[in-house]
This record gives sequence, structure tokens and C-alpha cells, in this order.
Amino acid sequence: MLADIGPDGNIDPQQIAQAITPRTRAIIPVHLAGLPCEMKAIWELARRHGLFVIEDAAHAAGTFYEGRPVGMAAADGDASDAVAFSFYATKNMTTGEGGMVTTQRESMAARMRMLTLHGMSRDAWNRYSGRGSWYYEIVDAGFKYNLTDIQSALGIHQLRKLDSFIETRRRYAQIYNQAFAGLEEIEPPPDNPRFRHSWHLYILRLNLERLDIDRKAFIAKLWGKGIGASVHFIPIPLHPFFSRIPLSPRPCSQALRLYPRIVSLPLYPAMTEEQVYYVANCVREIIATHRIRNRTFFSEAG
Repeated sequence: MLADIGPDGNIDPQQIAQAITPRTRAIIPVHLAGLPCEMKAIWELARRHGLFVIEDAAHAAGTFYEGRPVGMAAADGDASDAVAFSFYATKNMTTGEGGMVTTQRESMAARMRMLTLHGMSRDAWNRYSGRGSWYYEIVDAGFKYNLTDIQSALGIHQLRKLDSFIETRRRYAQIYNQAFAGLEEIEPPPDNPRFRHSWHLYILRLNLERLDIDRKAFIAKLWGKGIGASVHFIPIPLHPFFSRIPLSPRPCSQALRLYPRIVSLPLYPAMTEEQVYYVANCVREIIATHRIRNRTFFSEAG
């Protein structure tokens, strides 16, 4: 069952409350672009209805929720049952491919370790070392989800650089924000002073009623200037496979209204400030060329 988004683009706790049914077992909030969801409200809903909370933190490595890293318990002890991170090549830190799941519960951690390696009992993990045993048992239907040692070694070095990566992303996001300040044709991405945004994405919002081009043409103009803009993301109900599935009794109207307006600008630590300013200036040029100016029309008498 889908729940609609709020003004910040993240899942709206009020919409979650309306989407809960007797069949609901878990709430899965997604921290879009690196801005955390309102987790306290979500945890409260989960407690009230006896639900699990599984955070999708694919965009949120290095994000802080009320002073603590996403994936860690809150100061008052509130925590999700599991938090999933992605270390794909485009993420804030990478292992090339793969990811990580954190949990506050040792029993869940033990089960996840077992499931990630074919459902083998723990005894099997060290069977090629002097501390291990040749004997093992398959105790559940598992998967091949374990991160390799090489990927893990890469991730450890990336982790040491994560704070500096995020600081660079934050600084570049501020350059964009300052460059776009005062422009009525666009809106910068939402932020929240209570959190540390990790700026995985910089999702610009177009005010299309003030432009004489649509989002597709806007992106084409950027591509024409050598700028690799994109869209994150196409709403689930618009995909052919999911359109055949009754995912919600109510349309996700907020998400569907926001979708035609969003454009992701380049934002990554390997950019130079000169490149960031170039992107910002190109956006301003396109807006200056395609803004709808107020016009006064006169009709001839008689």
C-alpha cells in the first residue's frame, strides 16, 4: 500500500496513517535525496499499530536525524527495526555495488547474517580456517547477499572520506541555492535545520506556469549545454508493471503533481566550483530566455 508524500518530497506521516490496513505489517520510509523523513511521527504510528519500521536509507549515508546518524537509535531510544543503505557507484560513499543493513536487535542481526549467505548456520562461516569446522547446515532459505572483502575494503576507505564528501556536496548545494535565490520560476530542494542533509541529490523544482517550456524541453536545453541533468524519480503508479496492481485506494496526488516539475542537477564531490557555477548560470540563462513575462493586451474599438 502506497502513502503519498508531503511538501518535502518524503513520505507524509498523515498519509501513512490513512494507508494502514489490518494487513499492514511494516512502514518503509525513504529518505529522498538525503533529507530524512519525520521519523518520530513514523515511530509513533508504528507503536500505535504494532508495525515494524524499515528505513530505506539508500540516499542517506551521512545523513543525521536530530543530531544522530540515520541508522542509529534516537536519543530517547526510538529506533527502526532495520535500516538499509546502498553503496552503489552513484551514492555518497560506494563499494562499487552492494550495501548494508543495520539493526538495534542482535537476534535480527544474527538472522540477517545467516540469510545473506545461503541460509547457512554460523558454523559454516569459518570452515576454511583453523577456528572453523567442515560441518555446516542449511537452516533457512537464504540468499547470496554478502558483500565481498574487496568491496568492504573499498567501503572502509570511502567511509573515512564521507564527512568531507558531504561537506563538499553541502557547499555546492549552497552555491546553487544562492544562484537561484529570488527566481520565481524555480524552487530549491527542501532542507530542514533540525537535520543534516547529506545532499545525495539536488532536485530542482520548476514552476511550470511561469515558463513557456516543459520539463522535457528544460532538460534538453541543459543537455545542449553539456550538462547531464536527470529526473529522480518516476512515481511508482506511472510504471507499466505497477499500474496493473492496486497499490492504493487513493491516488498519490502530491507525488504525481510534483513529478512533472523535478529536475536533478549535477552534484558530486569531483565537480569543481567552476563547474557548479557553470551549471547554475546555464539554469539562469534558460529561465531568462523562457520565462513568461507579464503582457498587457489591447483590443481595437469598434
